[in-house]
Amino acid sequence: MTTAEEQLPKRGRFADLDLRAVAPFAALALLLLLGALVNPNFISLANLENVATRSAFIALIAVGATFVISSGDLDLSVGSMVAFVASLLILFLNSGVIANPVMLLCAGVVLTVVIGMLCGLANGLITTLGKIEPFIATLGTMGIYRGLTTWLSQGGAITLESRELQDLYRPVYFGQILGIPVPILVVLLVTGVAAFVLYRTSYGRHVVAVGSNREVARYSAIKVDRVRNVAFIIQGLCVAIAVLLYVPRLGSTSATTGMLWELQAITAVVVGGTALKGGAGRVWGTICGALILELVGNIMLLSNFISEYLIGTIQGSIIIIAMLVQRSLARKA
Repeated sequence: MTTAEEQLPKRGRFADLDLRAVAPFAALALLLLLGALVNPNFISLANLENVATRSAFIALIAVGATFVISSGDLDLSVGSMVAFVASLLILFLNSGVIANPVMLLCAGVVLTVVIGMLCGLANGLITTLGKIEPFIATLGTMGIYRGLTTWLSQGGAITLESRELQDLYRPVYFGQILGIPVPILVVLLVTGVAAFVLYRTSYGRHVVAVGSNREVARYSAIKVDRVRNVAFIIQGLCVAIAVLLYVPRLGSTSATTGMLWELQAITAVVVGGTALKGGAGRVWGTICGALILELVGNIMLLSNFISEYLIGTIQGSIIIIAMLVQRSLARKA
């Protein structure tokens, strides 16, 4: 017969379980089960591989958004930034300023990373030095990046012209390493590095501290503005990596590229268990959230229950439900 003292540790271990961290993975498992019941082809390796590959863009952007949101900020410009950076990359590749196609492509990669980080830095400086709310600041830069893309493309599309470059660049999205699609490997690598930075470095601890309480962080000698600016730079870097995967997929971009990707990225972060008010970041949960969004769309495509044109409606509903669940779990904590 067990005593009350013997039962206490068990209750303690259950109480220590972070439901907000576990919930995304439980939801993912339920979605996989639901998809298998709806259509037997859903659970096939080819379909799941396709889902994971297609979610790579949002997953990468959402990893950067995890840092920004964990620090108490918000970036609404990421979708427009994708269109802008991708346009500059394709225009650079079309310029042919370097005769060797391999060197030209390598230079394009470096240029993309630099531009992405500069865009992120611009968002950060406008927010911190300008003392503008991040919602308003990035809403402004969202219009700027989208407008510049429209101007660069003259309202049309910007297409990679060189067939040789297309063939050289194509494996970055469609290629495989050891049987695993390159985009999936890139997501795993980026997420692993991001998780190490957020959980194992002083900067990661500072991000959480700043997101929890900026005044307390300042009194603790943390350079709050620097932490926030670096978070925006990380966001820009993740956008750049997503662009490097996106361009070889279609070989073109336009003013509509990345439309509403900011909504999907924020939804992935929130569904993954990161608090929208800041102070907590869950990078692997974010990847789980991105997969959930893509799986929902995939299930809708494979079933006849709901029109595929309602995907945006469903995704918008998911973020509202996720916020309600977060609030409910926070009250119980």
